[in-house]
Amino acid sequence: MKKIGVVLSGCGVYDGSEIHEAVLTLLALARHGAEAVCFAPDKHQGEVINHLTGEPMAENRNVLIEAARIVRGDIHPLVQADAAMLDALIVPGGFGAAKNLSTFASQGAQCQIDPDLNALSQAMHTAGKPQGFICIAPAMLPKIFDFPLRLTIGTDIDIAEIVEDMGGEHVPCPVDDIVVDEDNKIVTTPAYMLAQNIAQAATGIEKLVERVLVLTE
Repeated sequence: MKKIGVVLSGCGVYDGSEIHEAVLTLLALARHGAEAVCFAPDKHQGEVINHLTGEPMAENRNVLIEAARIVRGDIHPLVQADAAMLDALIVPGGFGAAKNLSTFASQGAQCQIDPDLNALSQAMHTAGKPQGFICIAPAMLPKIFDFPLRLTIGTDIDIAEIVEDMGGEHVPCPVDDIVVDEDNKIVTTPAYMLAQNIAQAATGIEKLVERVLVLTE
């Protein structure tokens, strides 16, 4: 059975992993007979957002503990992830990717990447193993790698310009499709950067998972 690392960034679209994207990823992997091995950074969230009002809350929460809600507790600290034990890697979106896995939300093109994610993603690439990045998560790729990558965050012109300023090659993409950088085995899809409902997000995510699994062969 193929083991696919899934890196989460908390729980909830505004300050963690987008829950629909995370669950759709896990469901697609299970339906294809793959085992998801989930990870998240063991650190404080960048901020906590009230998901009813969209306003910040005066709380401290741990990214790993919050992400554990999505996967029924079956999750490991990101620092323990070993590329040698995985066949592929997938990173769902949500603002946690831009706040907890990186500082893209606050620093844009000058952002920093979580060092454990950075090391894991680079190790996967060095080993020739495929990776999938969903929604806003692909915006981290130009900072992880120091060479141009074809990727998509959908059709958002402002974010696309930042991605290209960072050295990425942004490819406009509809919600139900994927962009594949064949040379580097990296697959991206817009999901909730464009999706209006969970069904629209599911189509692109299912394609991404399927392509990632094909690239492991």
